[in-house]
Amino acid sequence: MLSLQPLLPINPNRPSLKTLFSCPSKTLTNFTSISKSRKILSVLQWNRRPQLSGPTPRVVVVTSGKGGVGKTTTTANLSLSLARLSFSVVAIDADVGLRNLDLLLGLENRVNYTALDVLNGDARLDQALVRDKRWPNFRLLCISKPRSKLPLGFGGKALLWLVDALKSQPDSPPDFILIDCPAGIDAGFITAITPANEAILVTTPDITSLRDADRVTGLLECDGIKDIKMMVNRVRTDLIRGEDMMSVLDVQEMLGLALLGVIPEDAEVIRSTNRGYPLVLNKPPTLAGLAFEQAAWRLVEQDSMQAVMLEEEPRKGGFFSFFGG
Repeated sequence: MLSLQPLLPINPNRPSLKTLFSCPSKTLTNFTSISKSRKILSVLQWNRRPQLSGPTPRVVVVTSGKGGVGKTTTTANLSLSLARLSFSVVAIDADVGLRNLDLLLGLENRVNYTALDVLNGDARLDQALVRDKRWPNFRLLCISKPRSKLPLGFGGKALLWLVDALKSQPDSPPDFILIDCPAGIDAGFITAITPANEAILVTTPDITSLRDADRVTGLLECDGIKDIKMMVNRVRTDLIRGEDMMSVLDVQEMLGLALLGVIPEDAEVIRSTNRGYPLVLNKPPTLAGLAFEQAAWRLVEQDSMQAVMLEEEPRKGGFFSFFGG
């Protein structure tokens, strides 16, 4: 059976996942009472604030190569998770032709100015930064409006200028700048990765996504981005047990990248996307939302997790039976 370790920092007061998900009904009753008494699920959360590692602002590009693997969903949920951890975050939607990050965040009606307006001198940078009323330390910057045409001169240098302007803001320089990269490896991809010094490679456990991810990894390294971590999205443990889907260990061995997080297949993703309400804000949190929160924690501390194979009989415990308890 596959197990991913380490998942959580060791806390002697925290009941193990094995206890929680394969325990007698009495323990589950206590767990439910804890959830009702607190607004946010408690047993899977850390009792300390993560320690920010590395120089700030940290510029991270979220990419994949293949479309539809969850880049924008990852950007939205990681951004809000970082904001909930009290870090200042700016998310840049660099997908000019197919802008969707504002929809996933529920901010589409608040985008009055874009980065193009700033570059043309029609607006100030602070006017183009859309603030989220729920989390004032989070801001969104869209490159352009839907159906607008980019000037021929827009490219990596223009995005680099915008990122430098964000870094030099005297009142509120961000701790993190997350760039949502468009699919493919054409000019839009080159533009999006230009200002980044870190990368999150989102992939799913299928061969087409892995081939594209391997190609993108080479391009990122050629561009000088050495800190590359991967997120494995839409993982189904039932298919892995039946050997119909590659395990996370197989994916990690194929790509040779540090593992930032594993996101289970979750129907709540579609609901949250249609509502413009990121998973990490759900109460109680979903399994996928918890996985995004844990990935954000590792991103802050520049940590990673390791997929290992354990020789033992499969247990019936859902997604979390694949993690050490």
